[in-house]
Amino acid sequence: MDPILETDRLFFGETELSHAQARRRLSEGLAGADDGELFLERRVSEMLAFDDGQLRTAAHSVSQGFGMRAVSGEFAAYAHGAELSDRALERAAETAREAGKGRSGVLAASPAPANRTLYAHDDPTATPGFSAKVGVLEQIDAYLRAKDPAVAQVSASISAELQAIRILQADGREASDLRPLVRVNVQVTVKRGDRMETGSDGRGGRVPLAEFLTEAQWRASADEALRQALVRLEAVPAPAGEMTVVLGPGWPGVMLHEAVGHGLEGDFNRKGSSAFSGMMGEMVAAKGVTVVDDGSIADRRGSLAFDDEGTPTQRNVLIEDGRLVGYMQDRMNARLMGVAATGNGRRQSYAHQPMPRMTNTFMLAGDRDPAEILASVKKGVYATNFGGGQVDITSGKYVFAASEAYMIENGKIGAPIKGATLIGDGPASMRQVRMIGNDLALDAGIGVCGKSGQGVPVGVGQPTLLMEGVTIGGTAAA
Repeated sequence: MDPILETDRLFFGETELSHAQARRRLSEGLAGADDGELFLERRVSEMLAFDDGQLRTAAHSVSQGFGMRAVSGEFAAYAHGAELSDRALERAAETAREAGKGRSGVLAASPAPANRTLYAHDDPTATPGFSAKVGVLEQIDAYLRAKDPAVAQVSASISAELQAIRILQADGREASDLRPLVRVNVQVTVKRGDRMETGSDGRGGRVPLAEFLTEAQWRASADEALRQALVRLEAVPAPAGEMTVVLGPGWPGVMLHEAVGHGLEGDFNRKGSSAFSGMMGEMVAAKGVTVVDDGSIADRRGSLAFDDEGTPTQRNVLIEDGRLVGYMQDRMNARLMGVAATGNGRRQSYAHQPMPRMTNTFMLAGDRDPAEILASVKKGVYATNFGGGQVDITSGKYVFAASEAYMIENGKIGAPIKGATLIGDGPASMRQVRMIGNDLALDAGIGVCGKSGQGVPVGVGQPTLLMEGVTIGGTAAA
């Protein structure tokens, strides 16, 4: 589908709103303002969930609406609604005009259009058909139950959506996009005696759903979920104390995302509330540490042709060889800080204002072999997967639970451990990096980032890392 033609049809052909009316109301709403836009959105989504041998959920939904924003200085007036009509936009324009009331702002130049395609524009909720999707969920359930007698319960789900957006800028520029997003999850619970453990695997991205429903793909996902659950059956209590920690590649980058990434978003730094505020140009990590946010990688979960303000996404280097060199910016924070927008203005939906957010955030690879890194550790912890965590943006302090981890004894991976919690702060942890692997990997496409009540899809990643002096919370003596 062509994004321009399709959004013309959805927003101006099948509603009570005409293109001319939308442009007129936006012009009225931005009178006296410094910046702003009209964001139009239609989202089609589907969710199928198979649990305990039965299809428990089969949901299909369609939502649409608009958000009109006018910005003046640090103040933004925002109005949104689900009705796409001239009458609704007229009321929104009245609210938006409050931003520029009594002012004579000069509207900022709109971002240049993004002439590129990062993902297919087909609707993943339509193909494959309903029966084919249910058939895959049934096969996953039957496969896992037959594979190991310890399997007690299986859950599998498929989610897909197509988000159509049109962004109208004050100077006449417009941006249209059709954003697919898919995800397949498998969770399995195993039981041995009185002990039960669970493992899970998820895969997704901005790709056709069929790519994840092949037998090879769903079997790999099911096998990984079962492997995790069986490993946890053998896990012993984690030690407590300060020790060397090796983080595996890929999803463990979620710790980097939370403990460091949020602190590099423009709004926190403009307000002085980040642990990295006022440190531009300074060493904030060990040499060799380079952190990048890149929303322009094809097919990735956190990628966008342009952000939710119309600014093309790009590769933004945030920390280079240990030195802080950049923040992630939306248009408002960039203007107030006197820098360029970086394509990081994101919103959950038309009902939310944009703010600086991450896209795909990861650490670049180093030159060390992962086996060499593990072999260098006399005693420590090897963490390959993480569950929940908490971070204080102001201090950078974090607490992360390792959902899969192992002891390292004399350079060898030993027994799996449970209850391991990593405790520290982002800036200090980045300075404690001693070895960086050559095995950079991005996650499998499952990330969702929360900030100020908004959730958006993101990607994370990193190579194998060795950090010294990390505090481990556990129940066994170190």
